[in-house]
Amino acid sequence: MIVTFNEVYLRDLFKKGSCNDKKHRFQPQVIRGYQKGVKYMFKARSPEELRMINSLNFEPLKGDKKGLFSIRANDKYRIEFTMEVNEEEPVLTICNIVELSNHYK
Repeated sequence: MIVTFNEVYLRDLFKKGSCNDKKHRFQPQVIRGYQKGVKYMFKARSPEELRMINSLNFEPLKGDKKGLFSIRANDKYRIEFTMEVNEEEPVLTICNIVELSNHYK
């Protein structure tokens, strides 16, 4: 899949493991889980491959977040993203990571 980042801090967290933004500071285990989840997204050729990995808890979101999907970074945080399938190339899926959010807030 092609993965894009909606925010600079999300890209920095994935690539560097930290970001300059003081608002988005996370514990090391959350960052490791986020990096692991994004790596799975890069390797997956389709959304079905993400569904097959039970530990990710791939799910479409409901309510005010309808249209978004999520996978778990850890038991408390999830990676929220959008997906768009390109009809010309059926295996190409563009995932736009929207947010790393606290699931229980």
